[in-house]
Amino acid sequence: MKRAIVFLYQIIVWLPLFSAATILTALVTITGCALGGERIFSYYPGKLWSKFTCWISLCPVTVTGREKLLPGQSYIFLANHQGAYDIFLLYGYLNVPIKWIMKQSLRNIPLVGKACEMAGFIFVDSSSPVAAAKTIREAERRLKDGVSVAIFPEGARTRTGELGKFKKGAFQMAIDMKLPVAPVTINGSYKVMPRNTFLLSPHRMELIIHDPVSTDHLIMENLREAATHIRTLSEQSRNIIASKLVLC
Repeated sequence: MKRAIVFLYQIIVWLPLFSAATILTALVTITGCALGGERIFSYYPGKLWSKFTCWISLCPVTVTGREKLLPGQSYIFLANHQGAYDIFLLYGYLNVPIKWIMKQSLRNIPLVGKACEMAGFIFVDSSSPVAAAKTIREAERRLKDGVSVAIFPEGARTRTGELGKFKKGAFQMAIDMKLPVAPVTINGSYKVMPRNTFLLSPHRMELIIHDPVSTDHLIMENLREAATHIRTLSEQSRNIIASKLVLC
């Protein structure tokens, strides 16, 4: 009975509101950025859209650890990827301007893809090592004046709720730019809308911001040393995220 009520709510209330908010947010972002206001319109419309989506999804959000972030500091935010609502949690509740590193395929979503492009988000091209390196250089160019990057180092949403293996690109970027890594643990979004489903299941979600990890001391003088630093930073970040992860 409860699932039937939620399903009807999703079709009659949630879907029209979410669709309208998404279209409006995309149009405002595209227009604002086209008029030269990227710094404002690449972040605030998306932030409001994210909070609104969590609200109409009947999903209360708890955030801890914001005080650990320094104003004006750029970070590489790394979060576990439980479900579709991870994006709304990070975009809406970090309270930090961020650029997303996204799959190339998302560029093809009508309006949304264009809005992401105008907002200066970085689309990942994994077709070759050269293309992947270009993606990292583009992300580095965007990281200035307190703007941060948000990445899911697992690369894809988990199928089980458990933490997967981390890819190395984010850690290489952090070390190259001497930027701190900010691990973030997400809990609850797996139950709201896990992978391979579009059915809404309202549930409390939690965003835990951990102490940033400095990369200032990491110097990559050769390939072996670089590989060691990347592996160590990856393992450290993964352990921090896992320490507060609530398994479903």
